[in-house]
Amino acid sequence: MAASPRIRVLFDEKTIANRIEDLAQDIARAKPENLLVVAILKGSFMYAADLIRALHRAGLEPQVEFVHLSSYLDGTVSSGQVAILRDVESDVRDRDVLLVDDILESGRTITFAKDLLMARGARRVLTTVLLEKPGKRAVSIEAEFVGFTCPDVFVVGYGMDVSHSYRQLPYVGVVDHLDSAPDLFDQP
Repeated sequence: MAASPRIRVLFDEKTIANRIEDLAQDIARAKPENLLVVAILKGSFMYAADLIRALHRAGLEPQVEFVHLSSYLDGTVSSGQVAILRDVESDVRDRDVLLVDDILESGRTITFAKDLLMARGARRVLTTVLLEKPGKRAVSIEAEFVGFTCPDVFVVGYGMDVSHSYRQLPYVGVVDHLDSAPDLFDQP
């Protein structure tokens, strides 16, 4: 059994919490109407939960939905194809929707979700991501509300995983010495 890799903290709990409070205020200033927050599962669940509570403190009363999309499946690199694993159940017609995702890299997943919700009649679809990697875009999209710009490293924690591990970490970290833990990246 290989030794567990060391996780180096990139964004700590307090830094994340403070930034989410600021983002909630920014979102409230956008004056969303009949707001529906749609969290893209699985990676955004921690960010979405903390953001929804911060939106409440900022005076908003969003409804909450979930969509499970994947372009990664079991890999660590986007396949380029987005699959709907669980769809939104609520009608989005004539509503402001806030799409919440963990990380904006290629942009394929959030663009797919945004286009889908607009096609279903959303009045406006705003996007927020905890992290963005601007140099990784495969499609042209910018999130309206960004927590942090992230260096081009593989991150885990705060809902983000590698092979279903590390989601529980209360911070965003970088797995050091990925080559020392090849079993984490073995493909089925």
